[in-house]
Amino acid sequence: MSGHGILVTGGAGYIGSHTARQLADAGEKLFILDNLSTGFKQSVLNGELIIGNTGDKALVSRVLSENGIDTVIHFAAHTVVPESVSNPLKYYGNNTCCTRNLLECCQDVGVKNFIFSSTAAVYGTPDGGIASEESTKQPINPYGTSKLMSEMMLRDLSAATSLKHVILRYFNVAGCDPKGEIGQSTPNATLLTKVACEAAVGKRDAVYIFGTNYETPDGTGVRDYIHVEDLANAHVKALDYLRGDGESTTLNCGYGHGYSVREMLDAVGRANGTPLNIIEQARRAGDPASLVANTQRIHEVLDWTPQYDDLDTIAKTALAWERKQLTAPWSNE
Repeated sequence: MSGHGILVTGGAGYIGSHTARQLADAGEKLFILDNLSTGFKQSVLNGELIIGNTGDKALVSRVLSENGIDTVIHFAAHTVVPESVSNPLKYYGNNTCCTRNLLECCQDVGVKNFIFSSTAAVYGTPDGGIASEESTKQPINPYGTSKLMSEMMLRDLSAATSLKHVILRYFNVAGCDPKGEIGQSTPNATLLTKVACEAAVGKRDAVYIFGTNYETPDGTGVRDYIHVEDLANAHVKALDYLRGDGESTTLNCGYGHGYSVREMLDAVGRANGTPLNIIEQARRAGDPASLVANTQRIHEVLDWTPQYDDLDTIAKTALAWERKQLTAPWSNE
């Protein structure tokens, strides 16, 4: 535990709230900055919630300086890939330009540590379907490019100043808090597990499989699904690493093995006790057949050991949260 404060941007969102809860459990002093566009007040279980945007330099500078912030964990971003294609400037504005403003504020007040929420989308379609941190970065959509540009700014600022960073590249995040206190309530979500659970509880008529003729064991796309609790723990480990004088680094966050779309939908069906209504459609442009993380580095650097590497556990926790939302849905109104 540190005597300094931690600013968590986007800390009222899905991944940010799970990480903030784990940090609070470790005794950290938290300040949550979120504009609540996709986050929820109910997810902020600890710390001070500050409603605002990372692009508001006056607000960010005041929060950093008045609260002795020495670490920033930056989640705040738009994350919907199809939307990034149809509205790229929205993504470059929020994900890239606002991150640039945040980094300038950090530089001005002397923030020591920065942990950045990045994505496997920076790799595009890697050869063989497996991506290591050294794989070629060839994003195929503005979302991935906006994150890669932010990575580059962070890298260059760390080279020019005393700021140290950890970039965490997420693969397919899924599941919810096993205790059921917080979960994923993002409206119009696009992540497969969330969509499948919405279909299971009747919020959607069906769930779609886009492409059934890939060169994979069952013909559907294979992805590396990581439980949000394990991902949150990777952020806590990254903070410990930086405080222990670790050098700036970039790490993949996944389990190092994949499940097909059909396997994930079957797991949700098992958790629900009845199969889902599945509609098969043609492939979507740009979807790789397989995208799995090489995770050797994160295990070596952070001594990170996943606790929820089980497809049925991922499905059960996600579905339990979706059922809870039927009777007590979250709202910021």
